[in-house]
Order: sequence, then C-alpha cells, then structure tokens
Amino acid sequence: MVKIKRRKTKTIKIGKITVGSGHPVAVQSMTKTRTADIENTLCQIAELEKAGCEIVRLAVKDEKDAAAIKKIKAGVKVPLVADIHFSWRLAIKAIENGADKIRLNPGNIYKKEEVASVVGALKSANIPLRIGLNSGSVREAGAKSGMADRLVKSALSYIRMVEKSRFYDIVISLKASDVIETIEAYRKIARLCDYPLHLGVTATGSETNGTIKSGIALGVLLLDGIGDTIRVSLTAAPLQEVGVARTILSSLGLRHFGPGIISCPTCGRCEVDLPGIVKELENKLLTANPKLSTRPLSVAVMGCLVNGPGEAKAADIGVAFGSKEGLLFKKGKPVRKISASKAGSILLKEIAEG
Repeated sequence: MVKIKRRKTKTIKIGKITVGSGHPVAVQSMTKTRTADIENTLCQIAELEKAGCEIVRLAVKDEKDAAAIKKIKAGVKVPLVADIHFSWRLAIKAIENGADKIRLNPGNIYKKEEVASVVGALKSANIPLRIGLNSGSVREAGAKSGMADRLVKSALSYIRMVEKSRFYDIVISLKASDVIETIEAYRKIARLCDYPLHLGVTATGSETNGTIKSGIALGVLLLDGIGDTIRVSLTAAPLQEVGVARTILSSLGLRHFGPGIISCPTCGRCEVDLPGIVKELENKLLTANPKLSTRPLSVAVMGCLVNGPGEAKAADIGVAFGSKEGLLFKKGKPVRKISASKAGSILLKEIAEG
C-alpha cells in the first residue's frame, strides 16, 4: 500500500489526545442530546467511547449546558469540546467547568474584545481553540468570491486576531455543504498555515448521502496528506458517524480499527439475507468490547459459490453461503457449516477467539 505523506503541522493537545505532527487522525463526533440533560448525554458519550470515538463535541446553548460540562466530564474519559455560538460568555463558562477545547464560530463571535476575553481564559486553562467556520454562517462578503475563498479569508483574519494575544493552540475547520468547495477551502488553507485541520463536510444530509459526500471530500483531502481530526456529519445517530469515519481512515491505511469486512454485493445466485447478516455483524462490532472491535482481522462474508470460497479462504475468517447455510473458513481452512440465521453471532465469536 502506498504510504500517505502527512502535512506537517503544529502539535495540539486536546485532553489526552494529541493531534497534528504525524499523530493519528482522531475520530470525532457530536452528541445529539441537550447537554443539560446530563443522564442522556452521558449515555450517548458512553456509546460513542465504546464505538471508538476519541473526541466528543457538546452543544452549549445556555448557562445550564455550560454548567453541565463539569458533571459530564467527571463521568467520561474522552475529551470534551464545547461548541459555542453567539455568546462569548458561554465560552468562558464552559472553560470554567472543565471543557478540554472550545469551538468558536467566526460567523457569530467576532468582536475583538470578546474574542480576546475568550483567548485569555483559554491561555489560563491551557486548552486549545478550534476556529470553526461553516458556509452557512461565514461573514466574509464578496459576491464575486467563491465560498472556498470566503472561508479561507475569514479563517486567516480570525487567526491573525487570535495570534495578537500570543495564542497559538489552534485547530481550524472550514466546512461547506458542497463537496468541491470544501476540498478547495482545505487545500488553500493548508498552504497558508501550519495549524492542524479538523475535516468535515457540513449539512451532508441523510446517512446515505452524508456517507458518500464525506467519503469523497475527506478521502481526497486525506490522500493529499491534509487532515488531523475528522467528523462525519450525518442526519443520523452519532454511532453511524463514528463507523463511517473509521471506515474512511482504515480504507486509506491511516488507521487500523480491527476487523475489516469483505462482502459481495449479492446477485440472483444469493439465497440468504446477506445484507442483514453483514449489517448485524457491523452493529455487533461497533458496540463490542473495545479489544474485540480493534482486533486486526479480515472477515469475508460471501453470498454464493462463485467468488465466495476464494474470498473466504483468503481472509482470516470467512463464510461462503449456499442455500440457507454457509461453509465457515478459518485461516484458509474449512471448519464447519453454519446457519445463516446464526451467522452474525458465530462470526463475532470466531473474531473474539482470533
């Protein structure tokens, strides 16, 4: 496999996670609960942690949300990023309550004195800032300028304002809803600064559309060596975001998260519910014991006898289905026949045993 040459950047610490300078590209997601609803937020973060999410962002809409960060942080291990819009004072409150990082939106928090106050608090707490731009709220005017140029211009202006306070623990994101504009914006900013970049496409839509858009944009940028953290934004459960992000990184050889599933697209020869079996196995792996879900194995789940036996033999663990049952292979050797109805559980057990 061709090794991707990563862009050189500053090193930034987010809680116990280090990003930039060749460190692994970190997987992020965002809770979809009200942050002040501490119980449900903790439950969602626990699911994200178990699925391999490494940084979690929380929406902070008011002082109740900001205050909740203290109790939430006490119950989790993953670093917490406070997502702040409109009110710089909420950023201060979030810092006081233990946030590991603050995200500010230059589109709605831009007054010099307000930004300086937040930066002063960040310096005192020794935590970083994400300058997070979105195409839907970018302030830079210019009808003749494309969205990518507007995002970059706004980012550079904000960076200069923050740097005047001699603060350099910065991560940048420039998310557009358009794939091409997103790629262009990140490529341009990557040439103009050495801060770590958080990748993402905003407002991507449903799980299917969002997966495709994110896969294209993030895949292109990561192949360019651009990107230090990623978040796949989906109108779906946050667990799905983590699963897609991990698949993108593992497909490029940038991270290795455990069993890689090889499965055929099915055709008229397939006599079992192969999509259901694969989905069940993916879901089981996503919520499995972390040591199990990170075991580096290839798992083939094939629906017929054309390519099935060959792929199953080549994988660490594989099954080639015929009619209602399949032949289980382990390390290239046939082991026994298994029923389609129990395939997901049997494969998970085989993965656990290695």
